[in-house]
Amino acid sequence: MMEPLALGIGGLVVLAALIALRMPVAFAMILVGAGGTSLLYGPAILLGQLKTLAFGQFSIYDLSVVPLFVLMGAFATRAGMSGDLFRAARAWLGRQRGGVAMAGIAACAGFGAVCGSSLATASTMGRVALPELLRYGYAPRLAAGSLAAGGVLGILIPPSVVLVIYAVIVEASIVALFMAALVPGLLAVLLFMITIGLLVRLDPDLAPRAEAVDRKELVGASLAVLPVLAVFGLVIGGMYAGFYNPTPAASVGAFLVGLMWLYRRGFNLAELKDALLETGRTTAMIYLIVLGAELLKIFMARAGVPQAAAAWIGGQGFDPLLVMVMLLVALILLGCLMDSLSMILLVIPFFWPMLVEINGGLYQGAEGAAFGLSTEDLKIWFGILALIVVELGLITPPVGMNVFVISALARDIPMGEIFRGVMPFFLAEILRVVLLLAFPALALWLPARLGG
Repeated sequence: MMEPLALGIGGLVVLAALIALRMPVAFAMILVGAGGTSLLYGPAILLGQLKTLAFGQFSIYDLSVVPLFVLMGAFATRAGMSGDLFRAARAWLGRQRGGVAMAGIAACAGFGAVCGSSLATASTMGRVALPELLRYGYAPRLAAGSLAAGGVLGILIPPSVVLVIYAVIVEASIVALFMAALVPGLLAVLLFMITIGLLVRLDPDLAPRAEAVDRKELVGASLAVLPVLAVFGLVIGGMYAGFYNPTPAASVGAFLVGLMWLYRRGFNLAELKDALLETGRTTAMIYLIVLGAELLKIFMARAGVPQAAAAWIGGQGFDPLLVMVMLLVALILLGCLMDSLSMILLVIPFFWPMLVEINGGLYQGAEGAAFGLSTEDLKIWFGILALIVVELGLITPPVGMNVFVISALARDIPMGEIFRGVMPFFLAEILRVVLLLAFPALALWLPARLGG
């Protein structure tokens, strides 16, 4: 019989090969996890495990928030919220050079707050803002690059479906993670706007001179966006204040956004059916990946792969912070090859036990844990860092899913030009990672302050 560790390493090789052959990530994880457990303990153990595993995973209360937030995003797309957000941001920011591109960033952040999906944010805001940016005379690379980069804000600014899945995997508080994501998310908005300001200062030809906005337009645009801000306040503010947990919050959000959609567009049975089917398909895909990730996690834990990796790293004498940097670089590279949700579900079950082992075992001395954080704080800090570098994969070649989304909307802009436009924002994201590595309090201060 093969040694468990060798079987686990072999399983990782097989998994990588299956993904390279374009097998869906969920099926690849199920096949490797189930096959590896069968080889280790026999098919009877696997069948006994499967008897309750699927129900045990899918009945987790925290996962019920996923379809509700997905439905809220589907309703928000159909309610035209993206247009309101962009018009309001343009009215406030458009008067300065590069201001309309900054408005696109602000609108992406606002729409991400009610959508929770980066691809949906990039797609929706690309349709709304890209024609406007080009009409105002913005350079194609700045127009397309800023919106591709702005789309990544949807994955981190709460509510975020990927953050919910991460919380379920590592058994963290969803509310605490939503609190932790707020400051880094706002920091990204600030850094992106500073990046645009620097670009247009260095090369004024990238953006036209500012246009004055009359008071009537400013007031009208600001009033139109109030319902969106109210939804965000009720959903996220209600969670932060402890009025309700994430599932009721998502229910409130989906209900209110649905009412806004009905008020603005009227009842349309075909669109309602499309929204529900979109929600069902997305949720089913997520749940299947969750099952595959759990099977893979069980197999890897029993094969001893995370423990062996932690022991090897400990034997090399690497500094814990260097280990964290290595893991984040690995996530960036993997993000170039697969979507963010699949990557989180594939990698976190492997990386997280290794970090726990390092933090509380091999490196721990008299002064406490290796990273200077409790396990709960480490969950939050690593989760925010992981999601930021997962974002980077959405704008990094050769895949860069957000770039492909924007390219599909602007077929006359070469793909290379869009990637060129994205690179300054990529550097801004690297700066954000460095700041979070140096100052974990950027992610941990708000949960500690509000008792998350």
